[in-house]
This record gives sequence, structure tokens and C-alpha cells, in this order.
Amino acid sequence: MLDENRNSDDDDGYKSPLRKLVKFFEKSRDNWKTKCQEAKYKVKMLQNKVRYLEKRKEELNKRVKELEKELQQDRKKKL
Repeated sequence: MLDENRNSDDDDGYKSPLRKLVKFFEKSRDNWKTKCQEAKYKVKMLQNKVRYLEKRKEELNKRVKELEKELQQDRKKKL
């Protein structure tokens, strides 16, 4: 077959020495992991912020309704 004539060095398809490739791939993997971890952290922080803001909005809406009821009661008392 044609593959029998290939060198064992050419089996991986790369021309660079393995020592350089290993360093390159490790660095690439580490950069990817760091980028992924930072993105996960940002997503978690944003989810927490959204949860907080939704809770705060609900509390404020509840407070507004209470104040509107108080205002209506005070207007009725004045009449």
C-alpha cells in the first residue's frame, strides 16, 4: 500500500518537531480553558445580577401597590 512508504515522523501530518507542537498545543489548551472559565464566571455573575434585579423589581412593585393603597385610603378619609 501507499502508507508503507511513509516515515514514522510524517504519520501525524505535522512538519514541526513534537517538542514544539506539545508546547503549542498545551498553551492553546490553557488559553482556551482560561477563556472558558472567565466566560462561565461572567455568565454566573450576570445570572446573579438578573436574579437580584428581578427580586428587587418585585419588591418595589409590591411597595408601590402598598403606597397606592395608602394614598387611596388617605384620599377617602379627607372626603
